[in-house]
Amino acid sequence: MADISKITCIEDLRQQAQRRVPRMFYDYADSGSWTESTYRANEADLQRIQFRQRVAVNIEQRSTATTLLGQAVRMPVAIAPVGLTGMQHADGEIHAARAAEKLGIPFTLSTMSICSLEDIAAHTGPDLTFWFQLYMMRDRKAMQNLMQRAKNAGCSALVLTLDLQVIGQRNKDIKNGLSAPPRLTLGNLLNFATKPRWALGMLGTQRRTFRNIVGHIEGVSNMASLGAWTTEQFDPRLSWQDVLWVKEQWGGKLVLKGIMEVEDAVLAAQHGADAIVVSNHGGRQLDGAPSSIAALPAIVDAVGDKLEVWMDGGIRSGQDVLRARALGARGCMIGRAMVYGLGAYGQPGVERALEIIRNELDTSMAFCGHTDIEQVERSILVERSYAEWLVR
Repeated sequence: MADISKITCIEDLRQQAQRRVPRMFYDYADSGSWTESTYRANEADLQRIQFRQRVAVNIEQRSTATTLLGQAVRMPVAIAPVGLTGMQHADGEIHAARAAEKLGIPFTLSTMSICSLEDIAAHTGPDLTFWFQLYMMRDRKAMQNLMQRAKNAGCSALVLTLDLQVIGQRNKDIKNGLSAPPRLTLGNLLNFATKPRWALGMLGTQRRTFRNIVGHIEGVSNMASLGAWTTEQFDPRLSWQDVLWVKEQWGGKLVLKGIMEVEDAVLAAQHGADAIVVSNHGGRQLDGAPSSIAALPAIVDAVGDKLEVWMDGGIRSGQDVLRARALGARGCMIGRAMVYGLGAYGQPGVERALEIIRNELDTSMAFCGHTDIEQVERSILVERSYAEWLVR
C-alpha cells in the first residue's frame, strides 16, 4: 500500500484510484461525453490563467475561511453531488461526508447516491454542513418525499440540477455496461479480481444500490424496476415555473446547478435562487460547450450582486480555486478530486485531497500578496493573459 503521506497532489490520487477502482466506475467518474472536448477544456482553460507574484508583503497571518450560503466554511470549497460515489469505495458517500465534516466544508449528496440521506445523517455529526441534490422528476410526489427526507436528515440547502433532463452520450459508460450493482459478466469478474481491496469492501457492505430511491418510491423495489423508473422519470419539460414550485416546496436555501449563460443566470436570480453553480456537468452533458471558467466572469458581472455564484468543472488544485475566486466565484464545488481520493484511500484519501487543495490555496494566495481569501479579486491575475481575455 502506498504511503499516503507521500501523496503530494490530486494527480497522485487519480493514479492510485485508477489502479484500485474497477474500470467501469473509474471511467464513470473520469470521463466526459462524446469526444470529451469540454471535459478537457475545463482543466486546460484554468491552467492558462496566470497569477501576479508579489513580494515584500507581510503574509504571516493568513485565512482561507469564508461563508457559503451564510454558513462558515474553512475554505471556499464544497463537495459536489456525484452519483455512484458508493461504487468508488464501499460506503463511499459516508466516507466523503465524514471527511468534509472534519475539514470544515459542505458535503452534497446526490439523489443517485449509493448511501441514503438517512445513512449520512446516522454516520456524521452535528458539525457537517449537509446539502442534498435533486433532479426534476415527473413524479412530484416522489420529489416531495425526497425533499422531506432531506429536511429530516438535517440538510440546510437543496441543489437542483438543471442540465440533466436528457443524458449526454457517455461512450465509456455505454461500452463498460455501467450498472449498480455491476453485472457479474466474465469481463467484470476478471477486472474485479485485479481490485481486491475494492472487492473486499463491497462484500462487507449491504449498500450496493441507489438507496435514496429503492424502497422509497412506489413500485421501485429492485434494480430492474429502478432502471425503468429512472428512464421514465427525468422530466424533459423542466421550466422556470418548476423551479418556483421546488423553491416553494423546499422552503429553504436553493442552489441551481448547471448555469452556463448570462440569460439563464438572470432568470435564476428572478426565480428565487440563493446561489447558482456555473457548471457544464464536468463535460458529461453537452460536449462542445465552453469550459466553466470561461463562462464564469460574464455571469458574475451580470448577477454577482443578486446571488452567490459558484463554479465547478476542472478544479484539481487550490490554485484552481484561487483562479475561480479571483474571477468572482464565491466558491467552488469539487467532484473528481474528491472521487480520486475516495477511490485511492477511502476517507483518508478524501481528507488528503481536501488538505492538498487547502494548502495550495493558502500558499498561492500568499505568493500573490494576500492574507485573506475575502480580499482576493481579479487584480491578482496577470493582465493581457487568458484571464484578461475571460473578463472582456
